[in-house]
Parts: sequence; C-alpha cells; structure tokens
Amino acid sequence: MKCFIISRTIILTAAFLLSTVLPVYSQVSQAQMEKLQRALQFIEFAYIEKLEDEKLVEDAIRGMLSELDPHSVYLSADELRRANEPLEGSFEGIGIQFNLINDTIVVVSPIPGGPSEKVGLRPGDKIVRIDGETAYGSKINNQYVQDRLRGERGSKVDVVIYRAGVAGLLDFTITRDRIPINSVDAAFMATPEIGYIKLNRFARTTMREYREASQNLADQGMKHLILDLNYNSGGYLDVAIDLTDQFLERDQMIVYTEGHATPRQEFKSTFRGNFKNGKLVVLINEGSASASEILAGAIQDWDRGLLVGRRSFGKGLVQRPFELPDGSAIRLTTAQYHTPTGRSIQKPYDEGTEEYYKDLSERLSSGELISPENIAFPDSLKHFTLHNKRVVYGGGGIMPDFFIPLDTNRVSDFYSRLLRRGTLNNFGIEYTNRNRIALSDAYPDIQVFLEHFRIDQALMDELYAYAKEQGVTPGDEEQTEDTILYMKNQLRGLIARNLFDFAAYTQVVMQADEAFREAIRILEDDTFDDLSIRH
Repeated sequence: MKCFIISRTIILTAAFLLSTVLPVYSQVSQAQMEKLQRALQFIEFAYIEKLEDEKLVEDAIRGMLSELDPHSVYLSADELRRANEPLEGSFEGIGIQFNLINDTIVVVSPIPGGPSEKVGLRPGDKIVRIDGETAYGSKINNQYVQDRLRGERGSKVDVVIYRAGVAGLLDFTITRDRIPINSVDAAFMATPEIGYIKLNRFARTTMREYREASQNLADQGMKHLILDLNYNSGGYLDVAIDLTDQFLERDQMIVYTEGHATPRQEFKSTFRGNFKNGKLVVLINEGSASASEILAGAIQDWDRGLLVGRRSFGKGLVQRPFELPDGSAIRLTTAQYHTPTGRSIQKPYDEGTEEYYKDLSERLSSGELISPENIAFPDSLKHFTLHNKRVVYGGGGIMPDFFIPLDTNRVSDFYSRLLRRGTLNNFGIEYTNRNRIALSDAYPDIQVFLEHFRIDQALMDELYAYAKEQGVTPGDEEQTEDTILYMKNQLRGLIARNLFDFAAYTQVVMQADEAFREAIRILEDDTFDDLSIRH
C-alpha cells in the first residue's frame, strides 16, 4: 500500500508536468502519459533499491530536458533562488567581498552602505569565528561562508575578527540586509571625450545602473562610448531590448522571436534613449552570449556602431520559466531570436550538450581565436546590414567588425600557476593591507594611482619570494618582457582593487587591453566615416 501511495505521488507530479508544459494533443498525450505512469510504477515496485519519490521525479524531469537543448533545464527551489539572485540584482547577507587565504576568510572590502560597513568591518579583517564556531581551517570553502553569512533580512550573525595592529579579537553583531549585485562593473572616461561602461549581465537593476553611469560620464564631457560586453553571458530579454533602445532611432527593429508554439513577436526601438547620437563601439568576445548578442546584432545590423573583439558565443534561444508546485521550475526553450536582418546566431546543438560546450575549446584548437582567417562562413549564412549593405553572417555567434586575436603569448606558465593557486591575488591583498595607510596617503584616488603607481623590481622580488613560500616557483620557461609586463599590470590592478574597488581594477587593467585600445583608435580617427557608420 505504501508503494502505491508513493507511486501515485510520482505519477501525479509527472502528470502535472506534462499537462502544464507540453501542448495537449489528446490521443498522443494520453498514450504517452500512460506509458510514463507504467514506467514509474514498475520502477517503484520492482527496482532493486528503495528510491525517494522526489528524486525519481526530478531525475525524470532532468532526463527529459537533457534530450531537448542545452538551455532547457530543471531547477530545484534552492537552485532557482540562487540562479535568480544575480539577475534580480540582490541577495540577503552581511555585504562583504571576501577571499579565502590559507583557509582563512579575509575581507577584501565591505560593500558600500551594507551591514558590514555600517558596523565597521574593514578590508583585511580576518573572520575567525561565526556564531561561536571556529571559522578557519580545511573545512572553509565558499559554500561554508555563504551558508553562514547569507541569511534572511533582519536576522543577526555574530562574527569575531582578527585585525592586524589591534590587540585581541574584535566582536561584531551584524544584522543581515538586502545586498545589491551590480551589473555595471566600471564606468570611467577613457579619454576626455570617450566614455567606457563595463556591463557584466542584463539584470533587473541594469537600466538604472546604466542611466546613472552614462549620465555621470555625460557630465564629464562624454561624446562617444565604448560599451564592454566581454564575457557578459546575458540575462533578461526585455532588459537587452531596453538597453539597445538607448542607441537606435525610433521604430527600428531590435529583435524578433518565434517558435513552434510561440507566434512571431517583434520588438522595436522607441523615442526614448540617451545615446542616439555619438560614436559607439561594442566590445564582444567568445564569452558574450544571449542578451549581449541581441544588442550587438542590432547595433551591427543597423550600422549604428562597430563591434570589436572575437566571435560571440552563439546563444540565440529564448527560455521561459514554468513554475512547479513545490517552488521548483523548468526553464524551457520556447523560441529562437533573430537579429534585424533575420540572422539566427544560435550555434548547432544537435550533437548533444557536451559537444555544444566543447565549441569554445575547439575554437582555440582550430586557431579561430588567433586569426579570423580560420573562421569559415558559408554563403548561405550571409546577410547584409540595413543601411550600408555590409556583409555579416549568422549561424553561430556575432562576428565583430574588427577582430582582436587572443594573446596567448603574454601569459607564461609561471603566471598561470600563480593565478590558479590564488597566489597573485593573495599577494595583492596582503601587500595592500600591510601598506594601506601609506598607499592611501600617496594615492588618494584612482586617477592619482593611474598616473603615479608603478610596479618596480623590488615589489616583483617580494612577489617571487611570497610565491616561493607558497610553493610556486618559475620553471624552465623563459619570462619574456611581454609576460612580465602583463603580470605587472595584473598585480597593479589587484592592488588598485584592494585599495579602491573593482571598478578601479578594471580601469587599470584595461589600459593594456588590445580591444580597448583599438576601440579608442576607431573612435578617434575617421573609421566611422570611412565605413559610413551612422552616428
């Protein structure tokens, strides 16, 4: 009798899934429903081991979705909450950026205005106890920290801090609150007339953040803009449409979607927008996906701006969430989107999810990330831009107008080991913490830091000695001038981040970024006029 009850639970859940998500074709649905019910009954009745009905149902759902496409997924209630946090733009916790150094939680910086800053936590503080429990040692990992420091808004957590230069330990009681997750990583003036905005996702807070950033840059004299979408994996479709609307003239197609059960829906620009004039360059690369490709495709198709970088990821599928009774959900691919010229830029996925995600490594091995000559586009995928009739291609990502090769020569094996082990990052944190007062006095803001702070040989020797203590030493490979300059620039950026914020890190490291420098060149010379790009 117990087995029957459990089986019925499974059947009812599966029945709900099919009746809610799949179109109802009476004869086929009835036959397939009975087949599923029988299969679940047989498994529950006769399988060698006792199975949990909840897990069996979840596995069945995941199995069905795995046969569809790489982006149709099942999310448990907890997975759904965590997946939505970056897009909803906030989470609830104590508000710190932290690193794990030698199994110890080190505060990189309290989030401005957050609970930790309000009670006085500082960069460099080490959290040694949480709610009376020792919080260091081999048990410490990112999940451990999140499980104990995140929590419901208004709840309290007691932490004990070790602070260098202070006798004894410090006790803090922190009241958790809603912590913003920013989608604009950095916004600064690249030149007196060129603004730069780095966007990491298309979230609910993106438009507010973008407007604030662009207005601030306009107040500083911005006439032209570099919009950096490198490694921006996407987000909400409506946010991508709203942001693209900032750049296009009224009543221009931004994107259209259509699917088997989803009629064609067109999205066009409006009279709203704060940057419909002025030159625009969009940075993209192999990590730019989905919403990023919607914006990049529309800008290119309408000859509104120029794209710089490497071919984008190639995700042209739209997912719609379907909620299930227990708080879990299915994100089901319901449509494909197309750029204004009609390009579908979804890369093939008919060989399965594993092969789908191997595409990026295959781009590297084929040489595509090094030279555009290694990319072959068939004529069947050829399209023409809507004003100047320039050739563009669909069928697996957006190809930029100006290609920037991946520079694999500037990264040495030694640097890679420093990065993978966290040694470079940890050194940057510890160096900044030891010298924070002197650094703050010498470099009161990022502009002074950019102009005057340099990595000299003495500091590099400190890094090498620190790395040796951590068991990371140079091998037989030659440290070229380029690899050393790159490592110095990264270290300089990390020190800026620990002294100021992540935006400062971005501003420092972008000075040596080839795509960034190419974008500035394009915006300062006659490239737009030569290509008749509209601005």
